[in-house]
Amino acid sequence: MGINLKTALLATVSGAILSAGAAIAEDKEIVAIYKSGTQQYFIDQGDGFKAAAEELGYTAKIINVELDANLAISAVSDAIASGAKGIGITAPDQAMGPAVSRAAAEAGVLMVATDDPIMQEDGNPVPFVGFDGKAMGTEVGKRAGELLVESGWLDGAKYGVLSVEVQTLSVCNDRTNAAQEQVIAAGASADSIVHVSYDGTADTSLAATGPVLTSNPGIDKWVVFACNDEGVLGANNALKNAGYGPDDVIAVGLGAYEACRPWKAGIPSGFKAALYLSGTDVGDAAARTLINSIETGEPLPLKTVANTTIVDPSNYADVMPCD
Repeated sequence: MGINLKTALLATVSGAILSAGAAIAEDKEIVAIYKSGTQQYFIDQGDGFKAAAEELGYTAKIINVELDANLAISAVSDAIASGAKGIGITAPDQAMGPAVSRAAAEAGVLMVATDDPIMQEDGNPVPFVGFDGKAMGTEVGKRAGELLVESGWLDGAKYGVLSVEVQTLSVCNDRTNAAQEQVIAAGASADSIVHVSYDGTADTSLAATGPVLTSNPGIDKWVVFACNDEGVLGANNALKNAGYGPDDVIAVGLGAYEACRPWKAGIPSGFKAALYLSGTDVGDAAARTLINSIETGEPLPLKTVANTTIVDPSNYADVMPCD
């Protein structure tokens, strides 16, 4: 985000505060803003946010801005203008952090970053609710490495490793970098890592993976991991389109909400495992964290981290819902 966007945000929010009478409202409302609100993970997170707020006597508003920074600016502005007491935001651009946190602070509105960390103007982090990116990537990479060893591919097979990356997002780099380290530690060659850039959606992963497969015609087997389940799903679809069968793919998802669908349907899939992340739990924690600070005046905790669990076709139904 450049200075013009930051200036626009502050100007927009300042106008909203004035028009709302300094954002004073009688209702107890908190707002969650999500960068990809149509993804199942964020739908679940919004449900958890709403349920926790209602349990604690608040109302909650969920705003989907997809990957549009301008929509995120409007959402922050609208939340402040409506008199929201707290905002949780998964920003479409981490560079928005200084501007949105300053705007919220000037309006006296508490803010937490969900999923993707953002920074304040002074370089300190905005209080965070979500998962530890490096820890998640480590778990994904460990499982992928174990499956690679068990497959026997290290003993002469022509294999490659698709690291599907949102290269502009630090939390995603934390995940895929950690996964790469673990797969290499399991015995994969560093030269086998092939980097694929996408924007967090299955469609862009599919589109980006296809040409990579075409440019690596000598590879018979693929290990796949990504920043999220959508990245793995898109790569899986590209591999299927290129003629690779389920036995030619070891894909480990991150989220599990896409991975579990073929498992539930009994359809052979490249998804061999996934790290289950409960969006519901993150939404619940974000709402409770905000409301506790609103009600008590206590500072927001700097970091609230949710738990994760590796699942596969044998145990996912005991751990998670699958729609």
